[in-house]
Amino acid sequence: MSEFTHFNEEGRAKMVDVSDKPETTRTALAHSSITVSKEIYEKITNNEMKKGDVLAVAQVAAVMGAKKTWDLIPMCHPIPLTGVNISFSWEKEHESAYTLNIAAAVKTKGNTGVEMEALTAASTCALTVYDMCKAVDKGMIIGKTYLVEKTGGKNGDFHRTEQVR
Repeated sequence: MSEFTHFNEEGRAKMVDVSDKPETTRTALAHSSITVSKEIYEKITNNEMKKGDVLAVAQVAAVMGAKKTWDLIPMCHPIPLTGVNISFSWEKEHESAYTLNIAAAVKTKGNTGVEMEALTAASTCALTVYDMCKAVDKGMIIGKTYLVEKTGGKNGDFHRTEQVR
């Protein structure tokens, strides 16, 4: 079992010791999306949802999700994040459906990466949009969530080259 990094000699789960890894600036960008009805799109963009400003709340939830990743994912380290930024863009799928694209950028200076924090932020953001809009229509579809890029660390940079749809 010793070839697996998250298992000890007895085959039991462990958190990897990263204390000997060099401290570098590390970034990660993750994307997610949620497809909503025209009615929800209009209510969000006109700030008419009964629960409030959907994108503002989802943005705060995403930041909180990034900060709490280590509480949710068992082998993640608590990381002092130096930045979290969430951005949105709308895409019209057809006359009755719109997709909210979510980009979550996370940064730290440390000895382990922030990929999981970016993915958690993007996921939390999409889930929050769903939660705030489900009273209008439960048929929303949360799309693919994936890592777009990461920088820093001994394994080097990663930049997704293929288009994800």
